[in-house]
Amino acid sequence: MAAGVSGAEGWRPDTHAVRAGLGRTSYDETAEALFLTSGYVYPNAAEAEAAFAGESEHYMYSRFTNPTQTMLAERLCALEGAEACYPTATGMAAVFNALMALVRAGDRVVSARSLFGSCYNVIHDLLPRWGVDVEFVDGHDLEQWARALNRPTKAVFFETPSNPMHELVDVAAVSALAHDAGATVIVDNAFASPVLQRPLEQGADVVAYSATKHMDGQGRVLGGAILGSAEFVNGEVKTLMRNTGPSLSPFNAWVILKGLETLRLRVEHSSRNALDLAQWLEQRDGVSWVRYPTLASHPQVELAHRQMSGGGTIVTFEVAGGKERAFAVLDALELVDISNNFGDAKSLVTHPATTTHHKMGEEGRAAIGVTDGVIRLSVGLEDVEDLRADLDRALAT
Repeated sequence: MAAGVSGAEGWRPDTHAVRAGLGRTSYDETAEALFLTSGYVYPNAAEAEAAFAGESEHYMYSRFTNPTQTMLAERLCALEGAEACYPTATGMAAVFNALMALVRAGDRVVSARSLFGSCYNVIHDLLPRWGVDVEFVDGHDLEQWARALNRPTKAVFFETPSNPMHELVDVAAVSALAHDAGATVIVDNAFASPVLQRPLEQGADVVAYSATKHMDGQGRVLGGAILGSAEFVNGEVKTLMRNTGPSLSPFNAWVILKGLETLRLRVEHSSRNALDLAQWLEQRDGVSWVRYPTLASHPQVELAHRQMSGGGTIVTFEVAGGKERAFAVLDALELVDISNNFGDAKSLVTHPATTTHHKMGEEGRAAIGVTDGVIRLSVGLEDVEDLRADLDRALAT
């Protein structure tokens, strides 16, 4: 089953991250229990019948739900301020199932254009296969949103900040426009995490996460989550998830639970490092531009301060010289690892044009500003002086 909020009234987010959803067995263990089981038994046949009829709360099968998953769902609800949550196997499972729980053939989806490559491919390539009408807009442009939402729409989707270009979407303004058009607003909040941004409080209806990123944040497991109203999550999402099977394993749920205990500490530390490096990179020879939400040079810095409590753990910048120069910089790094992941305790760097956004094609990348010289840096927990020295050395090659 999907879970709802539990825990003491009045707890603050840091307490929720450690305590919400905690359920102990008769052994009174300190850490959350890992229920590594595929199925469950019943005292009699009538009890099994009642469980499958929805007349009792007995666990049935770990593809449906599991006690460890339930603890994770309840903790995420508390952190996000959501009524309900359904954990998923990956972040893309969360995005895809949130959309597919809403749309049918003939429906209409409006999306920001600046997206993670796989999110773009789902909306641009897959939804039209099932008869869904799709329109893209520049996420920062409220006039484009207003024009696109001047007729009935089923779903609105965007990332803010966007991956990797840090384009921001005004969550409150776009949500108001979307609701007037009859749309449900889905926000991919992976870049910000619930530490730095809570879209539901700003008017969004559904939040999707890759828990692989900051929530685990230590390069161990895959996971995702869909959060929203109890009606939506316990209705269409639950039906889709139970019957199609992109469920989160109990072990991965347990690892992510433990990761949530240190989520704020890691995100805030990495964000301080990221801002420091972004400011330094702006002054560094060989860097054409730097994009980070709370830099004074960001065209939407006022919006960033209004809807985020920090700029996040990712810095995106461009080097002159295109792919050849970008590859030379990446290959010269000694401390920072080349990887397409982000939100990790270890600093990671990637070349979006040839990795995360490769399948968007040259035209699609150009439309959102991902040139061959763009580098995405996910800033970790290392000493910022060591990271700066590594970058300085690489940029000097």
